[in-house]
Amino acid sequence: MAVFDASDEESFDKMRDMFGPVEIDQQLRQAIQFCWMGLPKDKQNVDELERQVRRLVDRAIRDIREDFDQFSGDKT
Repeated sequence: MAVFDASDEESFDKMRDMFGPVEIDQQLRQAIQFCWMGLPKDKQNVDELERQVRRLVDRAIRDIREDFDQFSGDKT
């Protein structure tokens, strides 16, 4: 298990190198699988899965934007 030191200025770069596109892809696929397993049996279909995953992702991005605006004051 990798450990990253917050006081190490290069730590963020090391972490970014470790969590590249392949790791992100795997985590997204796992989240989609968890969402599928969480759906009631009568709603386990691809259309409902897509609707729920998009709803969750949209909400998470909206919250990140709101937090960014609140903490930075920058409206980018």
